[in-house]
Amino acid sequence: MTPAINLLKKSGIAHSVLSYHHDAAAESYGGEAVQQLGLDPAQVFKTLLASTETHELLVAIVPVSGALDLKALAAAAGCRKCGMAHAEAAQRATGYLVGGISPLGQKKRHRTFLDVSAQLLPNVHVHVSAGRRGLEVALAPADLLQLTGGCYAAIGKAR
Repeated sequence: MTPAINLLKKSGIAHSVLSYHHDAAAESYGGEAVQQLGLDPAQVFKTLLASTETHELLVAIVPVSGALDLKALAAAAGCRKCGMAHAEAAQRATGYLVGGISPLGQKKRHRTFLDVSAQLLPNVHVHVSAGRRGLEVALAPADLLQLTGGCYAAIGKAR
């Protein structure tokens, strides 16, 4: 079990766990999850960490079919600018390895922003990393925000 799955179980939040064999040669962790599990790319979200000008880490959750808009994230967070956090800093702050960073069960709670596209999904759940490469968890966006203390923000952009 991962800290993310343990948190979901402890909280009594409805969820489902999906697993697949992770290929180390895969170019995109999120793309691999979509392909291996046969999921809609609009429902699979990647967890990214950004750093503000004051070195605060922010968690951004955006669809794997798109990209993170760093200017929009900065505006949502009320800071001047953001850049992608270094992989080592992200791993140290979350307790997860890159490619398996879950927004749930991180070592320390960071301000979290979920792209507004999650509100428009036809189904009532999103897929995010469950804390390990090859492991995804499906849950309602509202439950994801409740557990992370996050909020919706228009932070995603099309590729």
